[in-house]
Amino acid sequence: MKKHGILQKTWDEEKEIEKVLADVTFEELQKARSNGAHAFVKKHGQDKKLKRANKNRPMEASSKKPVPAFRDVIQAPKKVVRDPRFESLCGTLDPDGFRKRYNFLYEKDLPAERQALKREMQKEKDPERKSEIEERISWVDKQLKSESTKNVETSILAKHKKKEREAAKQGKRPFYLKKSEIRKQSLIEKYEDLKVSGKLESYIEKKRKRNAAKDHRLMPYRRSGDNEE
Repeated sequence: MKKHGILQKTWDEEKEIEKVLADVTFEELQKARSNGAHAFVKKHGQDKKLKRANKNRPMEASSKKPVPAFRDVIQAPKKVVRDPRFESLCGTLDPDGFRKRYNFLYEKDLPAERQALKREMQKEKDPERKSEIEERISWVDKQLKSESTKNVETSILAKHKKKEREAAKQGKRPFYLKKSEIRKQSLIEKYEDLKVSGKLESYIEKKRKRNAAKDHRLMPYRRSGDNEE
């Protein structure tokens, strides 16, 4: 029994030494062997502070300890994304002023680009390039049409505001136009302009043909297997 107790104590001591040596770096083991020292005394729960052997060498850490998933190697400044539409630092948007400052794009640049593309289209023979030119012309046309509609709606709204300001001076309650009402007045002005220029009939005819073609596409066709009654 006494012999068995001694063996158990020796086995426990060996296990304790293994636990101590598990946290010892390879460099320390080499130093211990060269110095003839084979015992490492370390208090339980006390971690050794990591140091560099030389300022030009990386820090050594035990591979027995789990490494955190994320580690900030370089403290880089955080990138802040700013949207000028919602930043007070960029000022407030003035739609009327913006439209006036960039009106040259719709009065000069885009019409000139459209004419240049038309001339290039007549000379071009490559089908792929022709397709690209057609797409660009279509985009320019949409931009010009959209800006024209916006200008008409802005003009209608400006006239209405001026009229309501005069009415407010007389003590009347202001009336605010809805978007549907603005579109309605815009169509009325468009029809009036077409009537004055004599293009109203041709516009209505084109509109009718376009709507008829759309209805024709949506109309269900008779299947080939159906018998006529």
